Amino acid sequence: MPSVRHLVHELLERRGLTTIFGNPGSNELPFLAELPAGFRYVLGLHEGAVVSMADGYAQATGRPVLVNLHAASGSGNGLGALTNAVAARTPLVVMAGQQVRPAIGLEANLANVDPGALMRPLVGWAGEPACAEDVPRAMAQALFEAELQRRPTYLSVPYDDWAVDAGDNAAAVVGRSVRRAGVPDDEQAHWLVEQVAAAENPLLVLGGDVDTQGLFDRAVDLAELLAAPVWAAPSQFRLPFPNRHPLFRGVLPAGIAPVSAAFEGHDLVLVLGAPVFRYHEHQPGPFLPAGTRLIQVTDDASAAARAPMGEALVAEPGAAIDLLLKQLDPRNSDIAGAGHTAPPSPRTGEGGRLHPEEVFAALRDQQPADTAYVVESTSTTSSWWRQMDLRRPGSYYFPAAGGLGYGLPASVGVALGHPDRPVVGVIGDGSANYGITALWTAAQERVPVTIVLLRNGTYGALRWFSDLLGTPDVPGLDVPGLDFTRIAEGYGVPAVHAASAEELRSILATPTDGPRLVQVDTTVTAPNA
Repeated sequence: MPSVRHLVHELLERRGLTTIFGNPGSNELPFLAELPAGFRYVLGLHEGAVVSMADGYAQATGRPVLVNLHAASGSGNGLGALTNAVAARTPLVVMAGQQVRPAIGLEANLANVDPGALMRPLVGWAGEPACAEDVPRAMAQALFEAELQRRPTYLSVPYDDWAVDAGDNAAAVVGRSVRRAGVPDDEQAHWLVEQVAAAENPLLVLGGDVDTQGLFDRAVDLAELLAAPVWAAPSQFRLPFPNRHPLFRGVLPAGIAPVSAAFEGHDLVLVLGAPVFRYHEHQPGPFLPAGTRLIQVTDDASAAARAPMGEALVAEPGAAIDLLLKQLDPRNSDIAGAGHTAPPSPRTGEGGRLHPEEVFAALRDQQPADTAYVVESTSTTSSWWRQMDLRRPGSYYFPAAGGLGYGLPASVGVALGHPDRPVVGVIGDGSANYGITALWTAAQERVPVTIVLLRNGTYGALRWFSDLLGTPDVPGLDVPGLDFTRIAEGYGVPAVHAASAEELRSILATPTDGPRLVQVDTTVTAPNA
């Protein structure tokens, strides 16, 4: 009779979860024993980096990924990074080891007391099997829940369960599959087409799910068919539309009043693959301008239920796009033949520092067109969008919940998931410290990723917020004295300091077959400047 461990390994292999990201402790070792040939264990030195690497890998590959953490302490260390995975709807299966069953009630050292409660409300499902024989079924549920909800799940497993005989019925779960369909029925399809066709001046708001679900090019077709301006939803974690396309208006600001102002003059706002809306700055006002209707199409039922306004259709955004492309007549427009807008000349820095626009212009000119960028430099957001020209799916990744520490390890994860595509991490010096240990993993795995480290010596986004909130005299905003070239070399990653735009361009023009870090001193900018 097969053991619980054997059946779970077989289940993971059949479902394609053979790359495991983890930082193990003693409770996890019995699961990791006897891993089949073909499994790959990617070790991270801190659980936050582990979760972010897995997040980037899962987003890049489009497949669920297993994350292996240690009991309550390791799970707790990964919670901050998990917020980004939740907001990005990344299907991570987080599994943690638990003390042996006789020791849990005693709250022995390394016992995870009430493990499900520890991870809620972040995860979409959390559990601990009631007996060893239920472990394979519980693992299958964690996997299927992650796939169906597109949200991380959590499973705690006592480590004495792995060697137990699984029982006669446990193997039945290994070959299972669970599928979902989200196509509007005839009545819903007729209603949606009728509403969009009747709009005189429609506007599209596209969410990160458009890129995640492979709808990037079809979204362009729909926008051109409707001759409709396109905004990316606020707090965007993926780019759902080419940012220099003549219909693109940018990323919506994350405040109620400015979002409403952006909708002025449009009778219909069609939101595809996004919640309504992920506001940030508190800028109160009307949700919608007078005379504007909003229709949201999402496969996230929770997002549809919590929206404060508009009408929602819970369906696959791709099915809705295909429906509209098939049934709507094109509007008179020459937009399809218009070229992409050219970026302006980059602003220049001062005092021996480059302006971030100079850095981004160098990336745009020197990197291949299919480069995937993982960006965690919030104070340079406006400079980024002014200079970049991103026309391919999967070109942009950003921390979905704003939790620092995502960017550097996610760059490693995306590069592992896209071994044949150039990957660049654009990381601020404030955020780099939260996930710096991912450099060691990049070195050990020989990941071909370039980290461009923008060093301005301060938390630039916090400086902007301190002005916004009227608190200019708060402490803790500066981070001087950091030399990331020496830090990177200590982790085994070659590093160089680029002192000029010309030197940076020369470095970027040379491909890399392993990890490298390029440090650039930059002027302080604000996210909206």
